[in-house]
Amino acid sequence: MSHALFSLNEDLRQLREAGYSVQRVGGFLVMREVPYVNAAREVKRGTIISDLCLSGDRTQKPEPHTVHFDGEFPCNAQGVQLSGIGAGSAEADLGHGLRSRHIFSSKPGPQGYSNYFEKMSTYASILAGPAAVFDPTATPRVYREPDPEEESVFNYVETASDRVGIGHLTVRFKGERIAILGVGGTGAYVVDQVAKTPVAEIRIIDGDEFLQHNAFRAPGAPSIKTLREVPKKVDYYAALYSKMHRGITAHAVAISAETIHLLDGVSFAFLCMDAGEAKRLAVEKLESMGVSFIDVGMGLTLDGDSLGGILRVSTSTPEDRATLRSRVSFTGGGTDDIYATNIQVADLNMLNAALAVIKWKKLVGFYRDLEKEVQSTYTTDSNQLDNKGPE
Repeated sequence: MSHALFSLNEDLRQLREAGYSVQRVGGFLVMREVPYVNAAREVKRGTIISDLCLSGDRTQKPEPHTVHFDGEFPCNAQGVQLSGIGAGSAEADLGHGLRSRHIFSSKPGPQGYSNYFEKMSTYASILAGPAAVFDPTATPRVYREPDPEEESVFNYVETASDRVGIGHLTVRFKGERIAILGVGGTGAYVVDQVAKTPVAEIRIIDGDEFLQHNAFRAPGAPSIKTLREVPKKVDYYAALYSKMHRGITAHAVAISAETIHLLDGVSFAFLCMDAGEAKRLAVEKLESMGVSFIDVGMGLTLDGDSLGGILRVSTSTPEDRATLRSRVSFTGGGTDDIYATNIQVADLNMLNAALAVIKWKKLVGFYRDLEKEVQSTYTTDSNQLDNKGPE
């Protein structure tokens, strides 16, 4: 991916051809080994880090015009801090092994920088100029091949997290192997959200076909041509989200004693399936593996001329299996009866999925988790969200 970025974009290619040590790291453009002078009038080398603005695999006009810098504050030949770069302290973990100690702002004019060659070479010149006074060989043009870049699970660079400063949190999803059982409604929206994280694998399991009624409570907008083909649900979603994420595997089967092995190796699971023997098998398998998982449920009823009901998100971890077990029925006739009606609408499928994904992200450490709830229910008519803590 990164090799293509530098070959497809003239501004990035120019930087490497000019000898700068530049590479893409996450959603950043990084220039290493930039010489500068510190307050003790010593020549040091630091790293310039810029947000990378892309449309697909093509660079856009650099925004913002500022850069991060990992190094001491750069000075002139007299050891006085450089002026005119609008600097500010910015001690921050940017993720991907990158740190920022300062933010610099040097805007060439109202229009900003036209491309990344102009932006990065300008900042490099500002910092490196004083270093050449002490050492004429001190140049940011080191003509050294950058380190190989980490392969991404995405088909194009994920710039959203680093752009807003949460890349160090997003990396917590790496290596996770997620199973999603059932993608008829809520599960499809879980796929939609998980596909936007850098998990290593998204294993979707559902034996049913994608039919017309599914289209009206699913993310996206399938064509009539697609509906005529009557694809399996997992194949439809795998094709759709594989445009973004490389780690999606589809299994067009129902969970049974013969297929339960499909959960081997997962690190987390979302159960978006009806009560029954398949759910019991999945729960027992995940518990025996020591894997945490979330089960979702929805029960809507038509009372008079309006709908009402409850959404449920139940969490099972090795520390608390009992709460989920007390709330979920496997055979019907139990505590889960309220969720047995089959009325579903897209917005509530989407909300149920969002609540489940948010809880998963809490378990990963992406979101703060003060209450550590293991059960949440949302009631539509009162707009009320109730939480239950661990047993």
